[in-house]
Amino acid sequence: MRCAPRAAVLVASAIGAGCDPIVSIQGAFFPAWILCIFGGLALTAVSHRVLVATGLQPHLGPIALVYPSLAIAWTMLLWLVFFRV
Repeated sequence: MRCAPRAAVLVASAIGAGCDPIVSIQGAFFPAWILCIFGGLALTAVSHRVLVATGLQPHLGPIALVYPSLAIAWTMLLWLVFFRV
């Protein structure tokens, strides 16, 4: 009886593995999350420039937490905008 939950998780992960959207760029297929990560990093760099130009960066909290959180937020926003199901 202890193997049944493990088997169910294994079957669910095998079925769900093919559900990721795939994007074709000049014949090469990339998972959509890779494009969202690159877009999130680019938007984070733009956000950094805006924060520095407006003088708001010194008023932010710990920079080591702010920019990774901003990158994750931009990445998730791009995923929701382009690939929500």
